Amino acid sequence: MKGPDGPGSSGRRHEEELVESGGRGAAAVAALLARFDKPGPATPPAATGGAGGAWSLDGLASAIASKAARFLHGAPVDAETDLFEAGATSVDAVELVAALDRELDVRLSLDDVFADARPRRLAQRWLRTTGQPALATAPTAAPVDEEPPQSDDNDDLALITADLARADRLPWCGDPDPAPPRRILLTGATGFLGSHMLFDLLRHSRAHLVCLVRADSAQAAEQRLAEALTSFALPWSAEVKRRITVLVGDIRQPRLGLSDDRWAALAQELDSIVNVAAAVDFLRGYHSLRRTNVLGALTLAELAMTGPAKPLHHISSVAVFNELGVTSMGEDDPVAHVDRLAAGYDKAKWAAEAALRRARERGLTVTFLRPGGIVGHTRTGAYNGHDISSGYMSVISRYRTAPAMRYLNVAPVDWVSRIATAVVCEPSAWGQNYHLTGRANTLPELVRDMALGGMNVQVLGWDDWLADFLSRMERDPVPELEFLARVLRNPAAQKLCEATLLGPAATSERTDAFIARHKLPPATRYDAKAQLKNYERMARDGLVVLPRREDPPHLWFPETMRGKLGPVDGSPDTRCAFALTLSIASMYQLTEHRTIHVSGTVTCPRLHKDPLTVEDGEIWVRPDEGIPLRHGTDHPLLRYRLALRDSDGQAWWLEGWKTARARTDYWKQARTLTVEAGREGEPASLSGVMKVPGKSYRREQIDGIRVNPALSLQEQRTAKLTWLLWFTQQMVQGLAEPTLRAGADLLDLRRDAIDRDKDRFQAKLKKLDKDRERLT
Repeated sequence: MKGPDGPGSSGRRHEEELVESGGRGAAAVAALLARFDKPGPATPPAATGGAGGAWSLDGLASAIASKAARFLHGAPVDAETDLFEAGATSVDAVELVAALDRELDVRLSLDDVFADARPRRLAQRWLRTTGQPALATAPTAAPVDEEPPQSDDNDDLALITADLARADRLPWCGDPDPAPPRRILLTGATGFLGSHMLFDLLRHSRAHLVCLVRADSAQAAEQRLAEALTSFALPWSAEVKRRITVLVGDIRQPRLGLSDDRWAALAQELDSIVNVAAAVDFLRGYHSLRRTNVLGALTLAELAMTGPAKPLHHISSVAVFNELGVTSMGEDDPVAHVDRLAAGYDKAKWAAEAALRRARERGLTVTFLRPGGIVGHTRTGAYNGHDISSGYMSVISRYRTAPAMRYLNVAPVDWVSRIATAVVCEPSAWGQNYHLTGRANTLPELVRDMALGGMNVQVLGWDDWLADFLSRMERDPVPELEFLARVLRNPAAQKLCEATLLGPAATSERTDAFIARHKLPPATRYDAKAQLKNYERMARDGLVVLPRREDPPHLWFPETMRGKLGPVDGSPDTRCAFALTLSIASMYQLTEHRTIHVSGTVTCPRLHKDPLTVEDGEIWVRPDEGIPLRHGTDHPLLRYRLALRDSDGQAWWLEGWKTARARTDYWKQARTLTVEAGREGEPASLSGVMKVPGKSYRREQIDGIRVNPALSLQEQRTAKLTWLLWFTQQMVQGLAEPTLRAGADLLDLRRDAIDRDKDRFQAKLKKLDKDRERLT
């Protein structure tokens, strides 16, 4: 089978994987997707389309279904089959659009396919666009569990109404046993949040977990779960396998696709259900998402109400508030009006909650857990590459532009998972609404975090930012951002994103009280420090562009040194001088790598009659955590490494150490640099000592600090103060270490003496940190 560009099926599958995973090096796929972003002009139907040269609705629907079947690997396709539910991918949609244009002369846009991927609806849409009569025969009866085909394209509200009525068919039930769960059914365990909740449920409860996984066999299901956990830096170990049961099933199917006997047994043995499974796609319409997001939730409600009553914990979303102009987002506030929700995803999350609220009236104990954006893990950096919040972070870091917004309701996955798990395990918390949104980021906070990270961003209005981003993607496609571009080219998804950014901060009084009562990690802002590991991992994967040395410096200051160098085996006899500029590109560079960039000149007749230029220079602050050099008593404070070039083009190297030793002049140690130098590729031929003059130290390295003028005056003051406090803390710690070690060795021979001294010193450092926070 060949697609529109000619590659065989194996090549197309590789492209699918790149698009679905956001893999690197997918420029060809990005270009493929971009080619079909805009609908082409409508053309008259092909003369061979049907009797008299015109398509009937049934005839065109059948032809579209036939073309779509080639992309679905043998899955049955008829006029009412949702192609995405049948297994179609983004690449399949692109190739289907191309095949219909080429082979049937039927031009549809990708937005048409994503809005409703049933062949009958695609046929209706095209016939109306071209002004052709939809000459339909009577449709065949719909399956019992499906709605009858509707007559127009605006039937979402009617379909939602029909889906809500399904809750009235659920059985009645009583209250569940108010005891911590012992056997939990978990859906969505292969997803980003679900995999972390699986791990947290194992860590923080004694429950056995039954993980519902869609696959062809038990072995394939276990392999899929193992790959999901490891992809998010979570363990797949013998202990994990001992405490879980992998159940092959499908939340989209009636009774999860299980046999009657297995369904009945499951209803008896479970005592809790956690529903994390969801189709998260901001392009697909309500019809395409409802089987997973709405009917799947109702199926789990039926399971919870069959046999012994069980609580159902449903992962919803603050997307149920995604109405432009909504004024508050409290845990018990009214959700949006469904007729004012634009995206199919928002409607599906709204409908699931509405249906389960009806089930509450029949006795179901259902808990709504509503995250906002779920962003990267604060310790491992694991993230969901197709989450819109990750996409925003990528765009802001790459293009240094940010959309004007009110709040960004995001929280790291480890915090969301931990709080959700605690609610699941605490019977007194069941049956309520909880917002797992952390503390919202404001626009000034986001801009300040980026600035302190060395990434100064320009704020644009939503329309201007959107146009700027899409035009950049048109000119120079970035494969890693194509998923976000596809979302933001879609009108309904644009409204979803706009409502998310311009809405109010989600409030969480009940969640905050629960956290305080159970001494859980409090909600905090996802600030620069919390984002650090996430940014590093996204940078490694090509999604984020971190500050580089060639970027304009964030902060810089001069450093002058004078001293003497001489032969390695002789006495220093030649006066030399360093005129250096020390700079940092970002606070991230300091906190993670503890490095400072160096430029400037070195004047030393022993090296060359003319000054040498520093081509590449770096200083490591407290390298190797201050471990003594060569097992001696000198503890390293700073390590200088410079690559030099003289006016004749010859290359030199220079290495220097500032070290600390117990019970000596601390001020002198901080100013003195022991130096070795030599020609590139040769051992050291010169050595000596250089010093920063005492009179110039404060003038240059404190008063002489300059900060990027693009920052506001307040941000410049904050950056300077942050640098001084950080560097002072590092130097104080480095200078104190030798004394602590010597004091412990000489005066206190107990085994824990050094540790206790370090604990006291760490307490002093914490006080310094608090002082810094107060000043900033």
